[in-house]
Amino acid sequence: MHELSLAESMVRELTTYIEKEKIKKVVSVTVIMGKFSGVQKEPFEFAFPIVTEGTVLEGCELNIEQQPGVINCSDCGEDTELTIPLVKCAKCGSRNVKFTHGKEFLIKSIEIE
Repeated sequence: MHELSLAESMVRELTTYIEKEKIKKVVSVTVIMGKFSGVQKEPFEFAFPIVTEGTVLEGCELNIEQQPGVINCSDCGEDTELTIPLVKCAKCGSRNVKFTHGKEFLIKSIEIE
Protein backbone atom coordinates (compact mmCIF):
# COMPACT_ATOMS: atom_id res chain seq x y z
CA MET A 1 0.00 0.00 0.00
CA HIS A 2 1.63 3.20 -1.29
CA GLU A 3 -0.43 5.37 1.09
CA LEU A 4 0.97 3.59 4.15
CA SER A 5 4.56 4.50 3.25
CA LEU A 6 3.49 8.10 2.51
CA ALA A 7 1.74 8.34 5.87
CA GLU A 8 4.83 6.93 7.60
CA SER A 9 7.11 9.45 5.88
CA MET A 10 4.79 12.33 6.72
CA VAL A 11 4.58 11.29 10.38
CA ARG A 12 8.39 10.99 10.57
CA GLU A 13 8.79 14.52 9.18
CA LEU A 14 6.13 15.95 11.47
CA THR A 15 7.51 14.15 14.52
CA THR A 16 10.99 15.55 13.88
CA TYR A 17 9.55 19.07 13.66
CA ILE A 18 7.28 18.62 16.69
CA GLU A 19 10.10 17.30 18.88
CA LYS A 20 12.47 20.08 17.76
CA GLU A 21 9.85 22.72 18.65
CA LYS A 22 8.98 20.93 21.93
CA ILE A 23 5.27 20.73 21.03
CA LYS A 24 3.30 18.64 23.53
CA LYS A 25 -0.02 18.08 21.76
CA VAL A 26 -1.15 18.12 18.14
CA VAL A 27 -4.88 18.67 17.62
CA SER A 28 -5.02 18.27 13.84
CA VAL A 29 -3.00 17.95 10.67
CA THR A 30 -4.26 19.31 7.35
CA VAL A 31 -2.89 18.06 4.04
CA ILE A 32 -3.56 19.12 0.47
CA MET A 33 -4.11 16.14 -1.81
CA GLY A 34 -4.29 16.84 -5.53
CA LYS A 35 -6.68 14.81 -7.64
CA PHE A 36 -3.74 13.57 -9.73
CA SER A 37 -1.18 13.24 -6.93
CA GLY A 38 -1.32 9.47 -7.08
CA VAL A 39 -2.49 9.31 -3.45
CA GLN A 40 -5.89 7.81 -2.71
CA LYS A 41 -7.81 9.51 0.07
CA GLU A 42 -9.47 6.50 1.74
CA PRO A 43 -6.35 4.32 2.08
CA PHE A 44 -4.40 7.32 3.39
CA GLU A 45 -7.12 8.05 5.96
CA PHE A 46 -6.99 4.39 6.99
CA ALA A 47 -3.19 4.36 7.33
CA PHE A 48 -2.83 7.62 9.26
CA PRO A 49 -4.07 6.47 12.70
CA ILE A 50 -2.02 3.29 12.39
CA VAL A 51 1.27 5.11 11.80
CA THR A 52 0.57 7.80 14.41
CA GLU A 53 0.05 5.22 17.15
CA GLY A 54 2.58 5.77 19.94
CA THR A 55 3.65 9.18 18.59
CA VAL A 56 2.81 12.73 19.66
CA LEU A 57 0.39 12.71 16.69
CA GLU A 58 -1.67 9.84 18.09
CA GLY A 59 -5.35 10.80 18.27
CA CYS A 60 -5.03 13.98 16.23
CA GLU A 61 -7.56 14.73 13.52
CA LEU A 62 -6.53 14.36 9.88
CA ASN A 63 -8.07 16.90 7.50
CA ILE A 64 -7.67 16.37 3.77
CA GLU A 65 -8.31 19.18 1.31
CA GLN A 66 -8.70 17.68 -2.13
CA GLN A 67 -7.56 19.88 -4.99
CA PRO A 68 -8.88 19.46 -8.53
CA GLY A 69 -6.61 19.08 -11.53
CA VAL A 70 -6.11 22.41 -13.28
CA ILE A 71 -4.35 22.94 -16.58
CA ASN A 72 -3.17 26.08 -18.32
CA CYS A 73 -3.52 26.36 -22.08
CA SER A 74 -0.44 27.69 -23.83
CA ASP A 75 -2.57 28.70 -26.84
CA CYS A 76 -5.40 30.71 -25.28
CA GLY A 77 -3.95 31.26 -21.78
CA GLU A 78 -7.04 29.94 -20.02
CA ASP A 79 -6.88 27.91 -16.78
CA THR A 80 -9.46 25.12 -16.78
CA GLU A 81 -10.24 22.09 -14.66
CA LEU A 82 -8.93 18.90 -16.18
CA THR A 83 -11.46 16.31 -17.29
CA ILE A 84 -10.16 12.82 -17.85
CA PRO A 85 -9.57 11.05 -20.19
CA LEU A 86 -9.09 14.08 -22.43
CA VAL A 87 -6.18 16.31 -21.52
CA LYS A 88 -7.15 19.40 -23.46
CA CYS A 89 -8.27 22.97 -22.88
CA ALA A 90 -11.98 23.18 -22.08
CA LYS A 91 -12.18 26.59 -23.77
CA CYS A 92 -10.38 26.18 -27.11
CA GLY A 93 -9.76 22.42 -27.32
CA SER A 94 -5.97 22.74 -27.61
CA ARG A 95 -3.80 19.93 -26.28
CA ASN A 96 -0.94 22.38 -25.76
CA VAL A 97 -1.49 22.46 -21.98
CA LYS A 98 0.45 22.01 -18.75
CA PHE A 99 -0.59 21.07 -15.22
CA THR A 100 -0.73 23.98 -12.77
CA HIS A 101 -2.57 22.28 -9.87
CA GLY A 102 -3.67 18.83 -8.88
CA LYS A 103 -0.43 16.88 -8.51
CA GLU A 104 0.35 18.24 -5.03
CA PHE A 105 0.59 16.28 -1.82
CA LEU A 106 1.54 18.79 0.88
CA ILE A 107 1.28 19.33 4.60
CA LYS A 108 -0.72 22.55 4.81
CA SER A 109 -0.85 23.06 8.56
CA ILE A 110 -0.78 21.57 12.03
CA GLU A 111 -2.94 22.79 14.89
CA ILE A 112 -1.34 22.53 18.30
CA GLU A 113 -2.29 23.17 21.91
